[in-house]
Amino acid sequence: MVRFMTASYDPWVVAVSFFIATFASYVTLDLAGRERGEDTIGALAWWLGGSIAMGTGIWSMHFIGMQAYTLPIELGYRKLPTFLSWVAAVAVSGIALGIAGRGSLTVPRLIVGSLAMAAGICVMHYTGIAAIDMAPGIVWDVTLVAVSALVAWVASAAALLIFFWLRRRGERVGLHQTVAA
Repeated sequence: MVRFMTASYDPWVVAVSFFIATFASYVTLDLAGRERGEDTIGALAWWLGGSIAMGTGIWSMHFIGMQAYTLPIELGYRKLPTFLSWVAAVAVSGIALGIAGRGSLTVPRLIVGSLAMAAGICVMHYTGIAAIDMAPGIVWDVTLVAVSALVAWVASAAALLIFFWLRRRGERVGLHQTVAA
């Protein structure tokens, strides 16, 4: 019989994590519209800055959410996997903003882009979890990992669709951007 430790979440820390994710998404939607200018150096700077801002927001939301999770044992985080998790979040953000900077969202671009984004999200998430320094180690449920990858893909596709829908409407700010975030 396999026994697991009892875990709990601090709902206030989860709420802070949700707020950070929403705020980072809102800012990213605004930044994504700025990288489409004629000035290629300026567009590159907006893309790079937006990738770092968005990636850091995603990563922060993830790690603050992990801080909400408590177990009856001491937890620590190894530095290199934690850093690599942040790098993955910035990289996936660069992919997302690169796609958002394109003129239109074609079906192939949606499929390939959302798959790349989902892969980056999974790398960020599972590298971050693997950074947890604890004993006994984490027991992975392959089915749940696969479902989480599917959710990441669907959410990535939805994010791209929402961004392009907002762009077509010409609305970068306001209620629609807030709901999208």
